[in-house]
Amino acid sequence: MKLRILVTAGDGIGPEVTNEAVAVLKEIAARGGHEFVFDEKRIGGVAIVQDGTPLPADTLDAALSSDAVLLGAVGGNEFNSLPPDKRPEGGLLQIRAALGGFANLRPCFSFKELTVNSPLRPEVIEGTDILFVRELLGGLYFGQPREWNRNSGEAWNTMRYTHGEVVRVAKVAFELASKRRKKLTSVDKANVLEVSQLWRATVNEVGKDFPGVMLEHQYVDAMAMHMMNRPRDFDVVLTENLFGDILSDESAVITGSLGMLPSATIGGKVNLYEPVHGSAPDIAGKGLANPLGAILTGALILRHSGGLEAEAAAIETAVRKVLEQGFRTPDLARGQTQGVSVLSTKEMGAKVRETVKQQLVHA
Repeated sequence: MKLRILVTAGDGIGPEVTNEAVAVLKEIAARGGHEFVFDEKRIGGVAIVQDGTPLPADTLDAALSSDAVLLGAVGGNEFNSLPPDKRPEGGLLQIRAALGGFANLRPCFSFKELTVNSPLRPEVIEGTDILFVRELLGGLYFGQPREWNRNSGEAWNTMRYTHGEVVRVAKVAFELASKRRKKLTSVDKANVLEVSQLWRATVNEVGKDFPGVMLEHQYVDAMAMHMMNRPRDFDVVLTENLFGDILSDESAVITGSLGMLPSATIGGKVNLYEPVHGSAPDIAGKGLANPLGAILTGALILRHSGGLEAEAAAIETAVRKVLEQGFRTPDLARGQTQGVSVLSTKEMGAKVRETVKQQLVHA
């Protein structure tokens, strides 16, 4: 298998965690006889400083000619005074739109060894396995008109969806649910929002083509509560853009850390992959960042862009084994005083690579 992967490490801890993900992918390639070609380009704050724009043209060109894009994180406090489209996050929205990926997959699964990190009781979260399918190119983040009128003291954004946009992401969610536990929960606010009424009606329409999948609807505020009370009840969760962003970040309470969450954006010209966490500039360069979300994102590259299910599973199993052996980054060591070894970003990456190697030898 040959894969050309563009790496856009971005800002803050992005380069640190992305380096470890790339190292794991290189280990997979070496052991499996695959050819993974990595290219590196700038995005976000580092691109603003060096290129004057959060998404340089050569970065986008390289992305469009790749098989997959691995992004680290973007953002920095020094850019907060810029207009939204000029900030590092503007580059992220621009590359998402240009690549055309409309379905953002965010897995959330509990790790038994990390239940102590969660404020929720272990018996509530153990066994949780949720796949969020978040629509990524519509809603408030992309809807027009949008403006902050500083003269009038007003600002507005537009939540907007078309029937076709909902259909295509709903089909992805139903197809994934049909391969899992055959349950789909669609999240909206149809009691007060017309756009959510369109969403619910369209999801019901698509659901008729998937009679083997049980469909339920939840209001977003109720869903936020149910995820904390009974997360094991959910399988595939389908949401619009803003609701999915918030709910999937909330799911970090289940995993034990935001640093454990990977994501994949599929459905466009080129798939885009990124850990869910932000750039965390306060810990950048200190070796404190958790690379496991980025490493698990690498597993999603192998699964969704490479069709390498066994290799993807080897990475996911290696992460679990490393945690079982008591290895932690600082964010995962909170509340644990015995039986754990706290590792730096690089040390954790090396430990996962070593375990992946063992997994492949015994495969």
